[in-house]
Amino acid sequence: MGAEPTLQWTLQRPAAQYSNKIATVDRGTGERRTWSEVADRVNCLSSGLLGLDLKIGDRVGVLMLNSGRHFELWFAIPGAGMVMNDLNYRLAEEELAFICGDSDVKVLFVDDNYLDTGRALLQRVESLHTLVWTGPGTQAPEGCVAYETLVATPPVELPPQHHDGLAAIFYTGGTTGLPKGAMLTHRNLTANAMHGVAVMGITSRDKYLHAGPQFHLADGSMTFAVSWVGGAHVFIPAFEPTATVAALAEEQCTISLLVPTMLGMVLASGALEGADLTALRALMYGASPMPGEVQRRVAEGFGCEMFQLYGMTEASPIATSMDGEDHRRGMAGEEPYASRLRSAGSPVPGVRCEVRREDGSLADIGEPGEIYIQGPNIMAGYWNRPEETAHALVDGWYRSGDVAWQDADGYLYVVDRAKDMIISGGENIYTSEVENAVYLHQGVAEAAVFGIPHEKFGETVHAEVVPKPGATITEEELIEHCRAHIAGYKVPRSVTFRSSDDPLPKSGAGKILKRELREPHWVGRDRHVG
Repeated sequence: MGAEPTLQWTLQRPAAQYSNKIATVDRGTGERRTWSEVADRVNCLSSGLLGLDLKIGDRVGVLMLNSGRHFELWFAIPGAGMVMNDLNYRLAEEELAFICGDSDVKVLFVDDNYLDTGRALLQRVESLHTLVWTGPGTQAPEGCVAYETLVATPPVELPPQHHDGLAAIFYTGGTTGLPKGAMLTHRNLTANAMHGVAVMGITSRDKYLHAGPQFHLADGSMTFAVSWVGGAHVFIPAFEPTATVAALAEEQCTISLLVPTMLGMVLASGALEGADLTALRALMYGASPMPGEVQRRVAEGFGCEMFQLYGMTEASPIATSMDGEDHRRGMAGEEPYASRLRSAGSPVPGVRCEVRREDGSLADIGEPGEIYIQGPNIMAGYWNRPEETAHALVDGWYRSGDVAWQDADGYLYVVDRAKDMIISGGENIYTSEVENAVYLHQGVAEAAVFGIPHEKFGETVHAEVVPKPGATITEEELIEHCRAHIAGYKVPRSVTFRSSDDPLPKSGAGKILKRELREPHWVGRDRHVG
């Protein structure tokens, strides 16, 4: 092992320096473990993985709700020299089968909630040969290996970890309509952990609540940042307003990350009333913009500082941040802070961002252009997608596809997405994926999918459709048709039908002009991306 950090470092330090300190609190199972216990379990689990007909570099899937065992897998899989593929459980079975097949997943860890899905994938995915059930105890359901049996494996010498070795693949939507896997190395994930520690000032006294899904890198990446400094992790199986506030209060959590939709749901639920959140020092939010009024209500309701984070899977994921002082002084109406509340913050230490014109030259202050990002956190490329990798990674920079302008202080103001993407409730939805599903309906001649404003979710999915001559399609029929092919959160929430006499607007080259379709829905909004 070289002198540059690997993910092993992020567990070795707390195990050595905070061995008897509580590391994980699983609110779903009631299990609490110290750093020493977690490190021992991870070591044995990695050893057990080596006995599952796996070789170095093989991909191992995870399909689970939040839990302490889910957390252990983030260390154990790369610890065994394998590559973790943490799957979005909200995807349709068809999408999961594609992702597992595309990355040749050999072993899949499932909890009780996704055991049936795991069994279906075992039949559908040629490379997949073993299901590991992650429930407590060693009596696994039929056809599964028990997680705790692997944890009971006598430890063996594990393969060395390498700074530039592949640690994880995270699938993100693709502009071609097919998901693509961002390849993240030990270097990417440890660098991002350092950035997170620096931005949030995380210490061993912090307790982080995993309320957002761990499969999302926004939440999952805090695994390494909080662990490295010896903080503690609290898990609830899935976000729910009352359970989230109860966990924050009862476990005296100090930090958490919630997307704006979740924060809005907590405010609306009344769960904050009477809750003791005096330990909570900071809330991070990201994934989509938060209106100023909601920012104020969150700050008052939770009584803590707020940090906005902007990033993407390809950046492991943090690129920019806006800190508590920016929020506090901005909400007090003080300039330039008040104007900055509309921004995505400025680059975090260790990351560079530039705004460039179409020809690659630097844009002037205030001039919109594409955000280019550089740093040790930028992915190695897309799994088996050389053309898309070549487009995204240019001379050591990552092309984000997001359009923004930068002010004189380096704050980025995102105004549009070059990539055709909708962010709804914190989930990225590529419109090409939805359009592919719409076009599978035999009655559809033309379709365009785009995001329209939604008070709760920021954006919601809308489709404009021209039926084939003689075809009759209802909105309900088309929505149900899509539900059979893509995840529920990607399905259009509304459909407008146009006649063949009123086709979709097109450019001279025949490309559908979505901006013309989208514009009327966003009139009067200063941010057209959420």
